[in-house]
Amino acid sequence: MAQQITLEVVTPSGAVVNEDVDIVNAPGYGGDFGVLANHAPFLSTIKTGILSYESGKKREYLMTSGGFCEVSNNKITFLVESAEFGHQIDVDRAMKAKERAEKRLAQASSHDESVNVVRAESALQRALVRLQAANFK
Repeated sequence: MAQQITLEVVTPSGAVVNEDVDIVNAPGYGGDFGVLANHAPFLSTIKTGILSYESGKKREYLMTSGGFCEVSNNKITFLVESAEFGHQIDVDRAMKAKERAEKRLAQASSHDESVNVVRAESALQRALVRLQAANFK
C-alpha cells in the first residue's frame, strides 16, 4: 500500500473531510496543484473551483470557494469559505443562481449602478463551479 497524506477540509460550519488519501488536486490562485504523501511544506491561496482527491479506487469532488491551504508534516489542510460534494449539489438551485447572477451582470452592463458587479461575478463563478462539480457524480 502506498503512503497516504491526511486531508482536512474545514469551513466556518465545521469539518467537511478528514481522512487519509492518496492524492489531492486543488484550485490554487497560482494554478491548480497536486499533493502526494511527503510533499514539501507550503502555503497557498485557494480560489473557487474543484478540489478532488483519491483514496484507492474512490475519487471525490468538492466545490470549494476561497480560502487557504497548508501542507505540513504529511497533512494538507484547507480552510475555505464553503465546500460541497458534487453528488450533493442541487443542480436546479445552482442553475437558478447562475441565471440570477447573469441577470444582475446584464443590468450592470446597461449602466445600472445599483448592481454590485464584483458580487454578481463571484456569484456567477460559484454557480458555474457548482454545476461543474455536480457533473462529476
